Amino acid sequence: MSNVIAVILGGGRGTRLFPLTRDRAKPSVPIAGKFRLVDIPISNCLHSGMERIYVLTQFNSVSLNRHIAQAYRFDTYRRGFVQILAAQQTLMGDEWYQGTADAVKHNQPYILNPRFSDDYVLILAGDHLYRMDYRKMLKVHTESNADITVSVIPVSKEDTSGLGILQTDTNGRITDFVEKPQTEEELHKLRVEPDVFTSRGIKPKGREFIASMGIYIFNRNVLQEVLQDETNMDFGRDIIPNSIKTRPVSAYFFDGYWEDIGTIRSFYSANIALTDTTPEFNFYDEQSPIYTNRRHLPSTKVNSSSIRSSILAEGSIIDDSELDRTIVGIRSIISNGSRIYQSVLMGADFYESDEIKTDNTKSGIPNVGIGHKCLIQNAIIDKNARIGDNAVIANTKNLDNYDADDYYIRDGLVIVPKDATILPDTVI
Repeated sequence: MSNVIAVILGGGRGTRLFPLTRDRAKPSVPIAGKFRLVDIPISNCLHSGMERIYVLTQFNSVSLNRHIAQAYRFDTYRRGFVQILAAQQTLMGDEWYQGTADAVKHNQPYILNPRFSDDYVLILAGDHLYRMDYRKMLKVHTESNADITVSVIPVSKEDTSGLGILQTDTNGRITDFVEKPQTEEELHKLRVEPDVFTSRGIKPKGREFIASMGIYIFNRNVLQEVLQDETNMDFGRDIIPNSIKTRPVSAYFFDGYWEDIGTIRSFYSANIALTDTTPEFNFYDEQSPIYTNRRHLPSTKVNSSSIRSSILAEGSIIDDSELDRTIVGIRSIISNGSRIYQSVLMGADFYESDEIKTDNTKSGIPNVGIGHKCLIQNAIIDKNARIGDNAVIANTKNLDNYDADDYYIRDGLVIVPKDATILPDTVI
């Protein structure tokens, strides 16, 4: 669609996803063995006919830059692009972004470039897992004569934490909005009746609240106006609550799979859920595939192994091991006798030659990958990690949170960060 420009917000430091964001921007975090989080909104845009896309980042954007450059190339005769806009010192300011709206404000010369005759700006998050045709949202936006439209989803009380919760009238206009409500009184005020959902063909299923998905459509001139207010730093905290008082702000109701990949636990759970026989999010949809970098790797080789309900990305070698509900990322090497349960292996960026492996042995360093006779359970092993023989990575002390030199524990999950080394016979 030539009258819409899309903006994907890369977020800040991604502290809730640390240590996965220690060396990379949040949208660059790998998911499902071979993809990156940013591939989700970009693919949704492309399937919706929106081919002019900016990705806004400010921290650790090197790997994201590389991924975007390698994965998304448009031919010479199309106007489409996927372009990184990293934080920089400009006449608009020399500080880090102070919020989602501030990030867009700093990049107005690009996003609201006069040479683009866009009528609408689509604002997206870079860390959500879902599939959506944005054309349907745009249709609701235009037919309701809204200045701003917010994509919303029904949620239960247990899921309201950390989300913007709102209410609408019978016409779908947003009448109240609270970013991350903190008290029972606030939540009680925002509870909605089941017919709010049933009137739109949505089954309540015990859900009593409406949550913002962090997806917005703005009329171009409206976005320009709201960004002129220097107090508007964040869309959810400032712009949406302020706008519903003076402008028509509509809700677009969505009832498909949607997951905010904002924490280690949510990241882990979303990955493991993909190993279900019929996962709620389907990477196997031929009509709207998720795009990513084409690496031209060999097929995965499995030697005398037992593998149940797992996903194996290309270029891996699994030797006489046992896997259950595990994501195996690209170029993963799993040596014989290892047992891996309910874990996420992100794989590697390279293969080690025989010469390098010989040098590793002389230096007492494990090879990249999983060594012999390891036990890994409820863990995330980031890229290029070296796990020595007989290592046990299973949170044997049942810790909730812990920081060590070469591993971390968050929400009871063990995370071995990128390029880390776990020596042989280590027990975690």
